[in-house]
Amino acid sequence: MAVYSAAAAVLAGVESRQGSLKGLVYASNFQNVKQLYALVCETLRYSAVLDAVIANAGLLRAEKKLRPHLAKVLVYDLLLGRGFRGRGGRWKPLLERHQARLKAELARLKVRQGVSRNEDLLEVGSKPGSASQVPRFVRVNTLKTCAEDAIDYFKRQGFSYQGRASGLDDIRALKGKCFLLDPLLPELLVFPAQTDLHDHPLYQAGHLILQDKASCLPAMLLAPPPGSHVIDACAAPGNKTSHLAALLKNQGKIFAFDQDAKRLASMATLLARAGVSCCELAEQDFLTVSPSDQRYCQVQYILLDPSCSGSGMPSRQLEESKAGMPSPERLRALAAFQQRALSHALTFPALRRLVYSTCSVCQEENEDVVSTALQQSLGAFRLAAVLPSWPHRGLGAFPGAEHCLRASPETTLTGGFFIAVLERVEVPSSVSQAETAASELTPSPAPKGKKRRRKAAATPGT
Repeated sequence: MAVYSAAAAVLAGVESRQGSLKGLVYASNFQNVKQLYALVCETLRYSAVLDAVIANAGLLRAEKKLRPHLAKVLVYDLLLGRGFRGRGGRWKPLLERHQARLKAELARLKVRQGVSRNEDLLEVGSKPGSASQVPRFVRVNTLKTCAEDAIDYFKRQGFSYQGRASGLDDIRALKGKCFLLDPLLPELLVFPAQTDLHDHPLYQAGHLILQDKASCLPAMLLAPPPGSHVIDACAAPGNKTSHLAALLKNQGKIFAFDQDAKRLASMATLLARAGVSCCELAEQDFLTVSPSDQRYCQVQYILLDPSCSGSGMPSRQLEESKAGMPSPERLRALAAFQQRALSHALTFPALRRLVYSTCSVCQEENEDVVSTALQQSLGAFRLAAVLPSWPHRGLGAFPGAEHCLRASPETTLTGGFFIAVLERVEVPSSVSQAETAASELTPSPAPKGKKRRRKAAATPGT
């Protein structure tokens, strides 16, 4: 029962623009944030369908005490989700009284739309590659397993492995229980959009991370070698941090900062499940971290994924269809914080490479922030030219912006995302000492084999 009440409260907050979906979920104090987030996302995704079914069945007219947002969440789980399965509390018998009518109205809606499956209702009036059609990306956690073993496990469960995708057309064609290996990231599996793996034993054990492909690019492009010292400046919820740890093979050090205690607690649980042992968590605003602190004198890599409007997230795109794009005032406030954070990160003395990323599609939070930071660096940093074959580049807001990467459901079959890789033009003298210290932590090269090949494939050309 608690999950439905929490989901209804988050849903109401989203529709009244009290905050972002992710922020409201974390602020809810509900223990299982992933379960709550998934339930609200799916309810939002089917929002128009649920509104029609509830209205045509006369549910709210018949049940005066049932509030609209709670009704929507309950009806989603009853008709389109996993069913109540022991949940529902006092609302379960109430909904079951109307179950036949609700199912009949859903069936009539399918007939009117000329579709046979529930998910087909999402495609009516939408274009291919829309937010509802972003595939399910699954990153194999190489701290606990390897892609080959994960693939074998899925094959034993009846999934059909289709090999490495040759391009987006292969991914668009995925259906049923078929899955692919991503053509760019060697530990990323791709499943059809509707695949739900939240209860999968490999996910529950931390062997799999449910992470959008675009969200995997920042750590991959930062590419810190084992033994490095890395800062994850705005780290929660922790998927990118666990990816960094996998690239480091748990060798070296990750300093992860976030000022939200609840998000940090959830992150600690995620990292423990993923087997991360090289990360030091700190409940601290990154802007207050001193670059002159000797603890960070060897930090050569920084991942900065600051708070943003989230306008590129598939779940947010579903919200924004009703609420509109972020207001100019909110964008200005976010961009000012992002600008301060990026400029601050560039002052760390041993820094060699930084990845700046957002899940926003707004130029104010992306190209404009990077352009200002580069100007303020007075030539000390430049944009690295990464992934030249990536189809979606930065907006032409300043010379060199084409070196930035963008992503979207339409062009890359991912959530909306922005990435810029900044590298130091001249390596400072302090780095030589840091490199020496880091090399002492780096083990001898691994013997030639499949793990070595996976690492080579994951290192981007610049």
